[in-house]
Amino acid sequence: MSAEQVGSLCEQLVKAVTVIMDPASTQRYRLEALKFCEEFKEKCPICVPCGLKLAEKTQTAIVRHFGLQILEHVVKFRWNSMPRLEKVYLKNNVMGLISNGTQNILEEESHIKDVLSRIVVEMIKREWPQHWPDMLKELDTLSKQGETQTELVMFILLRLAEDVVTFQTLPTQRRRDIQQTLTQNMEKIFSFLLTTLQQNVNKYRRMVGAPQERDALTTPQTDLAQEPKAQANCRVGIAALNTLAGYIDWVAMSHITADNCKLLEMLCLLLNEPELQVGAAECLLIAVSRKGKLEDRKPLMVLFGDVAMHYILSAAQTADGEGLVEKHYVFLKRLCQVLCALGSQLCALVGSDSDVDTPANLGKYLDSFLAFTTHPSQFLRSSTQITWGALFRHDILSRDPLLLAMIPKYLRASMTNLVKVGFPSKTDSPSCEYSRFDFDSDEDFNAFFNSFRAQQGEVMRMACRLDPRTGFQMAGEWLKYQLAALVDIGPMISKTGEGLCSIFSPSFVQWDAMTFFSESVISQMFRTLDKEEIPVNDGIELLQLVLNFETKDPLILSCVLTNVSALFPFVTYRPEYLPQVLSKLFTAVTFEVIEESKAPRTRAVKNVRRHACSSIIKMCRDYPQLVLPNFEMLYNHVKQLLSNELLLTQMEKCALMEALVLISNQFKDYQRQKVFLEELMSPVANLWLSEEMQRVLSDPEAFISYVGADNKIADPVLEDPSGLNRSRISFCVYTILGVVKRARWPTTLEEAKAGGFVIGCMPSGNPIYRNPCTEQVLKLLDNLLALIRTHNNLYMPEMVAKLGETFAKALDMLEVEKNAILGLPQPLLELYDSPVYKTILERMQGFFCTLYDNCFHILGNAGPSMQQDFYTVDGLASQFLNSAFVNLNNIPDYRLRPMLRVFVKPLVLSCPSEHYETLLCPMLGPLFTYLHVRLSQKWQVISQRSILCEEDTADDNPESQEMLEEQLVRLLTREVMDLITVCCVSKKGAAEHNSSAAADGDDDEMMSTDVTPPSSAELTELGKCLMKQEDVCTALLITAYRSLSWKDTLSCQRTTTQLCWPLLKQVLTGNLLPDAVTWFFTGVLKGLQTHGQHDGCMAALVHLAFQIYEALRPRYAELKAVMEQIPEIQKESLEQFDSKLLNPTLLKVADKRRKDNFKRLIAGCIGKPLGEQFRKEVHIRNLPSLFKKVKPSLETDVLENNEDGEGLTALFEP
Repeated sequence: MSAEQVGSLCEQLVKAVTVIMDPASTQRYRLEALKFCEEFKEKCPICVPCGLKLAEKTQTAIVRHFGLQILEHVVKFRWNSMPRLEKVYLKNNVMGLISNGTQNILEEESHIKDVLSRIVVEMIKREWPQHWPDMLKELDTLSKQGETQTELVMFILLRLAEDVVTFQTLPTQRRRDIQQTLTQNMEKIFSFLLTTLQQNVNKYRRMVGAPQERDALTTPQTDLAQEPKAQANCRVGIAALNTLAGYIDWVAMSHITADNCKLLEMLCLLLNEPELQVGAAECLLIAVSRKGKLEDRKPLMVLFGDVAMHYILSAAQTADGEGLVEKHYVFLKRLCQVLCALGSQLCALVGSDSDVDTPANLGKYLDSFLAFTTHPSQFLRSSTQITWGALFRHDILSRDPLLLAMIPKYLRASMTNLVKVGFPSKTDSPSCEYSRFDFDSDEDFNAFFNSFRAQQGEVMRMACRLDPRTGFQMAGEWLKYQLAALVDIGPMISKTGEGLCSIFSPSFVQWDAMTFFSESVISQMFRTLDKEEIPVNDGIELLQLVLNFETKDPLILSCVLTNVSALFPFVTYRPEYLPQVLSKLFTAVTFEVIEESKAPRTRAVKNVRRHACSSIIKMCRDYPQLVLPNFEMLYNHVKQLLSNELLLTQMEKCALMEALVLISNQFKDYQRQKVFLEELMSPVANLWLSEEMQRVLSDPEAFISYVGADNKIADPVLEDPSGLNRSRISFCVYTILGVVKRARWPTTLEEAKAGGFVIGCMPSGNPIYRNPCTEQVLKLLDNLLALIRTHNNLYMPEMVAKLGETFAKALDMLEVEKNAILGLPQPLLELYDSPVYKTILERMQGFFCTLYDNCFHILGNAGPSMQQDFYTVDGLASQFLNSAFVNLNNIPDYRLRPMLRVFVKPLVLSCPSEHYETLLCPMLGPLFTYLHVRLSQKWQVISQRSILCEEDTADDNPESQEMLEEQLVRLLTREVMDLITVCCVSKKGAAEHNSSAAADGDDDEMMSTDVTPPSSAELTELGKCLMKQEDVCTALLITAYRSLSWKDTLSCQRTTTQLCWPLLKQVLTGNLLPDAVTWFFTGVLKGLQTHGQHDGCMAALVHLAFQIYEALRPRYAELKAVMEQIPEIQKESLEQFDSKLLNPTLLKVADKRRKDNFKRLIAGCIGKPLGEQFRKEVHIRNLPSLFKKVKPSLETDVLENNEDGEGLTALFEP
């Protein structure tokens, strides 16, 4: 290797790097240059001299960076094959670069410092401590040369801690060696870090002095000369703080609290140093957030001392006093987190066994904490809530007079914080300015504020548990103030009528906050105080004020109704006020801003009416005994409203009927309630059973024509000739649903017997109840099933063709549904006050969608409601197969999902076991067989699409549509797997959290890694019943195991942990064909290929593969053949594993060890994340062990212990 060779190669490399980095280069030219550089790094034998030459100070920063990258590449990928002397040569040169090969600390580029420190860390990871015992001494010597070297040493120590402890990016034994050596030397390292920090901060302070004491005009010249020096010391201070932050998280607490907590004291001091305060706060936060033994954490209480508190508070005041500057604001956030973490430590330590008393400065701490709760920044306010909650919940602190004295102040602050202001796009509050830093859009802020408000509600309730009267008193004052205040609608002009609020009007925002406040504190007061302590007179006075308050503003009226509901419990003490409450609510049910207006109602008006209806339902549900004496008055009121067909919407009518049914449950008299329900439902029965309706419901063509979906409409907004027909069908379906959902027998057995609701006993001794609505509802069942069949048949191509031009998309999804599935945020409703002009197409879509859902809700509720009367309906299974399950091929995914969720699943859950054979098996068998075929086809399309996605396809199916379809297939898959699990697996432990609430797109669970399935997952009776039928059994097994490789992580994880093994275990005893066994096993391995990159799925799938292999390998040698096909499998290890498995007399290794060995065997088929798939492997060899040899495991690599005696001599002599 000659100097000329190196020189000419370096010239070529400099040219290549220049081409790569020059924005004017052509792509071809750039790719060639890139290829040249990569090939050089991979193949050139003289990388080290070239790298060192390119890294010289005389080169440009880009070239130097490339030179250092070459050296890093050599250390990472060639170290194991380098001769010893070359390693020493490289190491000495790199240390030389740190010593004098970089520019001054203030001039050097940060990426050069970064890559230089990386090279040293890569060498440390390979050679320290065994072959490079003096590494720490060398770093110490380097740091004595000056600020430039000290900063690089800090970078090295930080990077080392990150790689070894935080990210753990090296093999276990090396990691252990390095971490244990670091720990042994931690006292030195910590003292080095602290000394470096202290010296540099002191020098920096001396040079900067106290500028405020000098006259700006007479600044001596020396200051300018000192400026770079001061900056250099400051830079090292920042680096030392960053490095400390990398260690404080994991070192023994004793280092953090050593020397009377010297470190903490220093950090507190630095909070008042503008350049260093953010780093200091970061370190303080990590220290105070430490978990671990309480005994070790006790010294942290020093931060409640006078000195520390003084520094923390003065830093907060200074930062806040300088107005909104981003740097100060970031610091304030950190400081707020520090105070929160301090609060958590306080709650953990006080009252525990570690005998920590309440600190003397608790008052000072609470005051400073309250300052953050009253800060204009909504983000800071919200950050304090969890800690307030913890303090108010704490056994001992919650009784402390200082904390109790804080409650009124906290509630007062909440009164301000509940007011929804601070939208980043507005300027109507000091909070807006801060929100512009924290939120990208008004939607973002809105979502944040809603969860912040909910959190405040929780904490306010906790505060009111400690002091219920104060909260109630404040709520009363605020309510009175709001009732008397003039309405201020603000600058936004309402579109409905003059003088009405929008959701941003000052008045509404105040009403809204006050309502939330009063609702939270009043409900808590009733829970906390004893009956005789309730301030009934005050409550009734407030209720009267609210009832007498009149407003024509729909938004304010909605708040008034909430206040009526919140104060309603007082009526239980004074029932004479009930008629007034009812009349207030009934007036609101028919609320209009402009009477007899032809325009559609605004969203705000609709909400008021809906709100009034739900308040009535809630009152009848929660206080039926109270309302019962006024039943007649209520009934007459409702009859009067129902007599006018156009006065109420169908939903409003049904809500009122539901309220009546809820009260009728209090008759506790079967006959009386039955007569009442007959009377209530007679208009529905007459309409539903009429000849015309029967014809319409059973013939798709007649149905389309009746609801007006075959018309062509000229004015799609105002013209709607068939609206009344649709509303009649909706009315019937809504009413049946309301009655089925609400009519019930008395809860206590004695009352049920006395009222005539019990008609006998089951063999098990459980009573058999009858529902007073059964006769009425069963009469209507045939037509309901006919409607469902007709609705399913509407999706047949020949029927879709009959839809009118205007209604071609009538059966499509609503936009709202699409957005919900795609996870798009709903827009902020500025349109609250504009009339809701829906096109007739939107109304038709809404009609079909709601009708479909409600029909299935009726069937889903029918089982729990009518019990044996429903399950024993003649031929019910075949009736379902001929209605709900007709024409499923044409039913889209978004309709199939609700059917499974609201009809099939509740039916399965509520069906008694004696009807499994007659009802569920005949119905579920064909359904599961069908679903398996359907899902397999859908996923095949998706996987083919992802193969073809490189080729440009015609854009008749735009990307958003594809995303929607794919997401729908995912959601449908989850629904199906959930249904199979509910049917087949008993809910012990594992399946508890498997609620369908999670079905809509919350993918958080896929990251959970605690997955070993509970051994108790057994098949249910229904599962066994289904598995007896061969075709159903096959469909279930194939669906479960095939779904493992479908691209839906959540579904894969749930199926693996809950379903696969119990299903397979059921058929193990039979004669499984070898092909079937290999297919199941291969299915799991394919799943690993698809989902291996997700820890949660990977752990569950490995466990399942291991279970199958252990259970079936003794009987099926074919499984070994499958294993042999796994890429990169080590045949000898497989033989070893197999022989142990087949020879039970050999010592059984612990389950975990066996599983780990198995995981190593199948590693070749575990999928990797995209970012790692094409990554070059880095191999770091183990060095001779530092510690006592443990007995080697049989599978360790033979090479690991053979280092050609190299390990015996220290490699890097100082």
